[in-house]
Amino acid sequence: MLFDFLRGQGSERLDRIEAKVQTMLQHDRREFELAMSALFGDRTPADVNDEIRTTDRKVNQLEREIRRDLLVHASVAGSIETPAVLVYMSVVKDIERVGDYAKNLVDLAIDGANFAKISNAEEWRQLAAEISNYITDAGDAFQARDNPRCRALLAQGDKLLHFFDARVSLLVKGNWADDQPVPRALAHRYLKRIVAHLMNLLSAVVMPLDRLDYFDEDPEDRAR
Repeated sequence: MLFDFLRGQGSERLDRIEAKVQTMLQHDRREFELAMSALFGDRTPADVNDEIRTTDRKVNQLEREIRRDLLVHASVAGSIETPAVLVYMSVVKDIERVGDYAKNLVDLAIDGANFAKISNAEEWRQLAAEISNYITDAGDAFQARDNPRCRALLAQGDKLLHFFDARVSLLVKGNWADDQPVPRALAHRYLKRIVAHLMNLLSAVVMPLDRLDYFDEDPEDRAR
């Protein structure tokens, strides 16, 4: 919807911006996988912490570069490109936030959380793999402006958000607190925010500009 007017225009500057967006997402996935490897006990938290922080600084630098590029693009291209500029300004912040939550996850491991031997350890590994793939899939669908694929990923994201909420509710109520309930509850919340920010990225393809970030809210709280 929002990007239809850009098809075929071949803006070299926007192409460069798009490439930086994809690089940010690649860095996000690397940060996330490193953080989860620390939580699973596959890597020592101290060993991955520096790499995560270094990679996150690269994400932050790319975000600043994109914003500068967008300001230049807006001044050169004029008002016809304003929607694209606004969208990129919004989604790069969402992409940047994914790395921040990866840092939160590794902080749990630094504080002693270890999911290697918890009762649902395999479920956690499957969940981590799904979200890792989701980062790349969201980036690919956004780059292709693939509306059907974005909608399918948004539906997948909604299922994940519901899953995270249900797991946290169980932990808060003490119905499933056999081991490390606090780290697990926090990790579920961090994963929920990662998915929600990626859904914001996808919303840029399927929603009009005034409803950008529509999918960031829980389904029952979304504006009609």
